[in-house]
Amino acid sequence: MTPGISSYETTQEGPGFVGIQFCQECNNMLYPKEDKENKVLLYACRNCDYQQVADNNCIYVNKITHEVDELTQIVSDVIHDPTLPRTEDHPCPRCGHREGVFFQAQSRRAEDEMRLYYVCTNPNCTHRWTE
Repeated sequence: MTPGISSYETTQEGPGFVGIQFCQECNNMLYPKEDKENKVLLYACRNCDYQQVADNNCIYVNKITHEVDELTQIVSDVIHDPTLPRTEDHPCPRCGHREGVFFQAQSRRAEDEMRLYYVCTNPNCTHRWTE
């Protein structure tokens, strides 16, 4: 890591994290500044006259992630799995069939609450839902 510069990781899509950079003279934060004459991006200190040429032209990353609907990822063949628990307390909202299998999906995010997923055991329906 270069002194005065926080680390950033790069991926094939571009930088994954653009770090805050600090002045080598007074340790204040550096701000992006355009050098129009030389057409380069600089990082400049607002406290002293320190400037440095940016080693990366990216100053901000806004990652937008689209979550795939979890219900579409559930395979309807789970109704034939003998290891899954079955319930008659949650009738199918589509066809009204009383029996369904249920399970808890594995979540990669710690902030997600526990969620049960249900699949209708009616072979003509196999509707998937969560409550």
